[in-house]
Amino acid sequence: MQLFDRRHFLKTSGLACSALGLNMLTPALFRRRLQAGAIPRERKMIFIFQQGGNDGLNTLIPRGDTDYNTTTRPRLFIPEGQALDTGNGFAQLHPSLAPLMEIYNHSRLNGQEGPGNLAVIHRVGYDGQSRSHFDSQHYWQNGIPGDADREEGFIYRHIQQNFDLNHPDNSFVAAGLSSSQLVALKGQSMIPNFSRSRDFTFPSGNKFLGTPPTVAGGKDGKGLMGLYGGAANRPFKPYRGLVHGAGQTLGRTMTVVQDALTQGAYEPANGAEYPDSSLGRKLTEAAMLMKRTPVKIIGLRRGGFDTHQRQGQLDGNHPNLLNELAQGIQALHRDLQSQWEDIVVVTMTEFGRTSKENGSSGTDHAESSVMFVAGGGVDGGIYNCDSTTWEENAMFSARDRYLGRKTDFRAVFAEIFQRHFGDDPATMDQIMPGYSIAQMDQPDDFQSLNFLQA
Repeated sequence: MQLFDRRHFLKTSGLACSALGLNMLTPALFRRRLQAGAIPRERKMIFIFQQGGNDGLNTLIPRGDTDYNTTTRPRLFIPEGQALDTGNGFAQLHPSLAPLMEIYNHSRLNGQEGPGNLAVIHRVGYDGQSRSHFDSQHYWQNGIPGDADREEGFIYRHIQQNFDLNHPDNSFVAAGLSSSQLVALKGQSMIPNFSRSRDFTFPSGNKFLGTPPTVAGGKDGKGLMGLYGGAANRPFKPYRGLVHGAGQTLGRTMTVVQDALTQGAYEPANGAEYPDSSLGRKLTEAAMLMKRTPVKIIGLRRGGFDTHQRQGQLDGNHPNLLNELAQGIQALHRDLQSQWEDIVVVTMTEFGRTSKENGSSGTDHAESSVMFVAGGGVDGGIYNCDSTTWEENAMFSARDRYLGRKTDFRAVFAEIFQRHFGDDPATMDQIMPGYSIAQMDQPDDFQSLNFLQA
C-alpha cells in the first residue's frame, strides 16, 4: 500500500520541484526528443559566473601599455615586480592569482614546468555592450545579447542538442549549484538546481522517495518512485501524463544525488584544498558529483565583483576574490586529475571595469573583461593581451573610458562546444540564436582563438 496520495505529493514537494526549476503544469516541459545524443569521451564542463563585473585590467595586467600607470590607477596600480610573469613579455597576472600558475606553467609559456592547461582570454564581451548588471548577466546566460526577455539558457540548449532530457539515463546530466536557478541552465525540460546536495531531498528523506513497483504498472511501489513508477496514462485523469513525467524525473534525480551522498564523506584527491568559503564548498560538491554521478555540466556563481569602492590593490576585496577563485580552480585541477583530460572549467562575467579608477578607490561598469579556461585539452597561454594584439590607446578604445572587446563571448563558447564537446558547427544558431548573423556583422569578434586542441 502506498504511503501517500497525489494530493499529499503536490503539497509537500514544492521545495524539490523548485530545485528542478519545474512548472508542474506546463506541457512543453515534457516534450520528448526522439533520440538521445552522446557527448564524445564523457566530456564535461564546470562554469563559474563572476557576478558583478570582474575588473579584467586588475586580473590580467597589460604591463606593456603605457596607459597602465599610477596616474590612471593611483591606488590600484600593481608594481611590475609584484605581479606574476606570464612569459609573453607584455602581460602579467595579479599576484593573488598565484595558485593558477600551477596549471598555467609550461616551458614554452614561461620556462616553468607544468601542464600549460590554462588559457587566459582578455577583452571578451559583445557588440552593443550593456552596463546593466541584470541585462548583461542575462545576455551572457541566454546567449542572445539584446534579448532581455528570453529565459532559456544557451548552455541548456547545448545540453538539449545532445541529450533527451526525459530519458531515464539522462536524469542528472546537468545541475546548477545555486540558491536560485541559473538562466544558463533554464529550459523546457528540468535541470536540477540546489544550493547543497544534502538539501536536495524531501523532509522525510528516503522514506518519501520510496521504491518503484516490482512490475511495471504494479501497485507495490512506495513513496514517490512507487507513485510514478507505473503507467503514465489512465482514463479520466487530466494532466496525469504531465505530473507522472514530473514525478519520474524528480524521483530519478533525487535518487542519483542521494546515492552519491550515501557513499560517505567526500575526501578530495591529490592534496586538493578548496577555499574555506561558499565558493569552495560548491566547488567541492561539484567535484564530488563529477566523480559519483553521471553529471556532465555543473554551473555555479560567485558574487561580489561589483567593486565601486575600496577595491584593493594587493590586499582587499578584489584581490581576495581573485585568490579564492584561483584556489578553487587549482583544487579542481588536483582533485579531478582522473578526469582532467575530459573537463573544461570556464569563468564568465557580465562586463569589465573602467580603465581609470574612480574617486572611491574602485572602478565602475565598463565593457570587456577576462575569461579563464582550464582543462586537459586547453592550449594554455595569454590571448588578446600581447604586443601584436594590443593596439595603442586600447585601454580607452571604448567611449574613451573602457577597454574595448576583441572577442565575442559566444565565439569562446562556440570553440568549447565544437572542439571540446564535438557539437556540429551548424548547430551554433540553435544553441545561440543569431550567432551566424552576429558573426557576419562583426567577423573580427568571431575569429577562432584556438585555445582548445583540435
